[in-house]
Amino acid sequence: MSFNDGLIQKPNILDKQKKKKYASFSPLFRPRQPKEALEIEVEYLVIAGGGGGGGAGGSSNASGGGGAGGYRSSVTGENSGGGASAETKVKWKFAQSFIVTVGGGGPGGTSTNRGTNGSDSVFTVTSTGGGGGSSPFNTQPAQTGGSGGGGGSSTGTAGASGTTNQGFAGGNGGANGVTGGGGGASAVGVNGDAGAARKSGNGGAGVSSSITGSSTARAGGGGGGRGSLAFDIGSGGTGGGGNGGLSGTAGAAGTVNTGSGGGGGGNGSLGGNGGAGVVILRYNAAYPELKSIGAGLTFTTTTSGGWRIYTFTQGNDTITV
Repeated sequence: MSFNDGLIQKPNILDKQKKKKYASFSPLFRPRQPKEALEIEVEYLVIAGGGGGGGAGGSSNASGGGGAGGYRSSVTGENSGGGASAETKVKWKFAQSFIVTVGGGGPGGTSTNRGTNGSDSVFTVTSTGGGGGSSPFNTQPAQTGGSGGGGGSSTGTAGASGTTNQGFAGGNGGANGVTGGGGGASAVGVNGDAGAARKSGNGGAGVSSSITGSSTARAGGGGGGRGSLAFDIGSGGTGGGGNGGLSGTAGAAGTVNTGSGGGGGGNGSLGGNGGAGVVILRYNAAYPELKSIGAGLTFTTTTSGGWRIYTFTQGNDTITV
């Protein structure tokens, strides 16, 4: 008779542990990646603040339009400013933090002062603020920026250059009270026409993006203001550029959160303010919302077409994934 006859057999615990140990080496076994090791691919649109149009207070002449803020995009199939292709997407990991800064628009020129440059916007890359428009007679030349400011009324008054891969130069001013338009993200500001038309230059066109789900143009240059001898103002560039001012009328402001330039002042008037910039981020909506967003940032969030989208419209602070 077996020693175990009539006794209940207990499971061999050692054998079970061995099986468990060996199972861990099965080719079908794949340990789960920790969440912190995963990377999220992020597309961005970073636009700096637009430059202010030049002022022409107390003058019979007029001032140039402000340049658009620098335009930088990593959206697949779209362009950055200055005719550049989309930049490399950002890859971030969980628990990483980043600084987001939304650049403000530059004030329009007062008296006979040129406009002020817009402020830079930041998210891993920096977009350069738009250049301010020139004062009359080039006493204060147009300023370089993401896109350059337009030249004021006077023969040989040149627009300023833009920043490579962000925007274009401003247009030139001329005689008979005509001025140059500010540069836009996708086109040079138009030169003033001092001939029979006596028309100030339009602002350069902006760039369209569908990062939020619908195509929207942003970063247009400001139109040139009209002096007393000119016949027509420059219109703001598509994407939010402000129109130039008529004789005795201030230039119009660039549209807020497009980074567009302000219109140049008509004779005896002020320049228009540049429009504030914007930072827009999007990533696959299957990933969770950002862990935290600093109180110093104003933003909205939405989902569209399988993307989770954050639009930052003001401020400076940290975001954490």
